[in-house]
Amino acid sequence: MTDPTDRVIEWLVAADPAIRWQVLRDLLDAPADDWRAERASVETQGWGARLLAHQDPDGQWAGGSFMPADFTRQLWDQEGQPWTATAYALTQLREFGLDPHSDRARRTVELVGRHCRWDHDGQPFWTGEVEECINGRTVADGAYFGVDVSPIVTRLVGEQQPDGGWNCERATGSVRSSFDTTINVLEGLLQDENATGGSPESRAARAAGEEYLLQRGLFRRLSTGEPADPAMLDLVYPPRWHYTVLRALDYFRATGAPPDPRLAEAVEQVRSRRRPDRRWAADRRLRGRVWFDLDDGPGEPSPWITLFALRVLRWLAP
Repeated sequence: MTDPTDRVIEWLVAADPAIRWQVLRDLLDAPADDWRAERASVETQGWGARLLAHQDPDGQWAGGSFMPADFTRQLWDQEGQPWTATAYALTQLREFGLDPHSDRARRTVELVGRHCRWDHDGQPFWTGEVEECINGRTVADGAYFGVDVSPIVTRLVGEQQPDGGWNCERATGSVRSSFDTTINVLEGLLQDENATGGSPESRAARAAGEEYLLQRGLFRRLSTGEPADPAMLDLVYPPRWHYTVLRALDYFRATGAPPDPRLAEAVEQVRSRRRPDRRWAADRRLRGRVWFDLDDGPGEPSPWITLFALRVLRWLAP
């Protein structure tokens, strides 16, 4: 009899190249040449090719950095936050696995650097802006695509809160960290460390940020022990800037460190959501304009969420 998990792997392998290469690398231990060859097809097939087809001639998406050029506050109120502009497109291409050494990736980096400016105050894209949440993702994307983002890293290290995390409301007086901002910064610092080795200061900041999450079991308030926000336990992809327990678990897996015992309750939250068919379904979609959907919708099995959950569980029990 075929193992049900084997059938799930077959289902994932039959999915988009953006999923398939990660399955080969993270679940099947395929040789590097095999998964890299599969990753190369992200540029020309499936979701990666579709997203690249929406790129503007000047290298941007939707004519803007964080917001589409034609977007208004009225549209935000009607539709929710849009996810089609350059910042979110670059993050999605990183998560798809667009080869950062490809001509298309290098050209995109150059064009974005030349033409894209942040909505906040016209700052050049690769210098970042003022919000830690945005700058954390800019570091992650820049480091992945080979950009020198060390000035943004230095800024983020200097903006760490006394409790170890980060909060994009710091500029308005907040002295407490948020789960959302912290995970965005941690992912950026890790990507930079993978690309450059980081600095003693950035590595120490990342360790302190991890401790912020671990002290809270990844989803509880330190003061009361109650869940900080039930939405953190939802299974959502893509999460954009939002924090989820599965996203945090996948971050800790990506560090390569042994699992911390304080992850146990969060892991059980994910494990308990596995369906009888051994897959995981999305709970909801974030509101807002997208170029296209990446699954069949809430309640239906999600290849992305299933991939993340399986590789987290494999990390826990290799």
